[in-house]
Amino acid sequence: MAVAFTPEQMEGQMHFPDYTAEDEAPGTRFLLFPQSPFLDQTADLELVEISAPPGTIGPGPSGPRMYTVDPVGKTTPYGAIVPGPNGPGMYLPPWDGFINPPAIPDENGNFIHIGPSDPAFEAAHLFGSAHFTMDVWEGYFGRAIPWHFDSTFDRLELSLLPSLDNAHIGWGFLETGGTHAHGDEYRPYSLNFDVVAHEIGHAIIYSVIGLPSDDNASGEYYGFHESAADMVALLAALHFGSVVETLLENTRGNLYTFNRLNRFAELASTAQIRMAANDKLLSDFARGWTSEHDLSEPLTGAMFDILIDVFHERLLARGLITPEIEDLADRLEGTPDYSDVMQPIFDERYALNPDGFRIALLEARDLLGSYLADAWDMLNADELSYSHVEAALVAVDRGISGGTYRRIIEGNFRMRDIGLTRVGPRLADPDGDSHAVSVRTRAPTL
Repeated sequence: MAVAFTPEQMEGQMHFPDYTAEDEAPGTRFLLFPQSPFLDQTADLELVEISAPPGTIGPGPSGPRMYTVDPVGKTTPYGAIVPGPNGPGMYLPPWDGFINPPAIPDENGNFIHIGPSDPAFEAAHLFGSAHFTMDVWEGYFGRAIPWHFDSTFDRLELSLLPSLDNAHIGWGFLETGGTHAHGDEYRPYSLNFDVVAHEIGHAIIYSVIGLPSDDNASGEYYGFHESAADMVALLAALHFGSVVETLLENTRGNLYTFNRLNRFAELASTAQIRMAANDKLLSDFARGWTSEHDLSEPLTGAMFDILIDVFHERLLARGLITPEIEDLADRLEGTPDYSDVMQPIFDERYALNPDGFRIALLEARDLLGSYLADAWDMLNADELSYSHVEAALVAVDRGISGGTYRRIIEGNFRMRDIGLTRVGPRLADPDGDSHAVSVRTRAPTL
């Protein structure tokens, strides 16, 4: 059971990364929570560097790609339809009212002096999380990713709105609120890296793939969006050294063990949104679907399985497991005996070379990230299906490796019944949680 604690308690119990001026590196430095801090009283911050050099990120924080505001008196979320001089229209940035004091960089241009007890920490954490995620994925794409709203705005406004029980990205904004679902404690989504990275994932997909040309998008388009955003968050989280270290120490490399990597948007020990390691099949939706979050799970599950299989291939290539171990893991996958049989084997093998396991996981992470970026570049929003995603990944693999991972890609898609069944119709009108009618997909009339 999670224990509630205040920012002051958090700051008193956590360990801040060591830092001296001699450690200065090219990127601007922030302190981020790699995982939601609301699960663990001893949650540690991790020092990260974003790509922007020190001195280029000003108060707010604000930079060339995005800026943060903490509005005073703002009650209406962005994207809402409000009255205007020319009739009803979308409420959009920039915020032109009063703001709370912004996060200020230190004398070196960094933001690592701002801790959780500082009122400006939320703004700094939101900015650092969003920028860090974009840096990771622009690295995988090998190019800058323009904002999908760049015809109107040059920069993304990152806005704090405590009255909003949500986090959403839209035309020129990423707005985060929080939840009071855990007693009287307010838990801001801005401190949950997964939530922020997930919303940045939506922005990446809108930029790379775009919106369908009509209002009749396939269910798989919206399911794909959720899956892709989850993968953006998952792989970005694996760029935190502490996440990789904790993950491997807890599982000994047996990543099908229940672990924090495959849990998203955690706010309490019993509250989780989707799990990447799931057993959902596309055929579960042959009669129809109601939630694109649920519909995303077969695709996300296939991606997670690909990540694990590539990880095993890298372990095999490095001599860290034997072909017999890899074959046994494949045969037992999804069976009740898997953990009892495989965990002692992974315990023994991991103890022999923990660093080798870490390198193999990073190799698998970066291979899947680069494959996904290349595959997403090949997709079109119109009539998008999960089979199109599979075909794009196979094409990328053929071009990069000559087909080394084709069996893994196709096998995991078949295990999810992708390519073997069609998704049925939407069974109910979109609700408030659906992106199909949300501010995320709403664009102003230009």
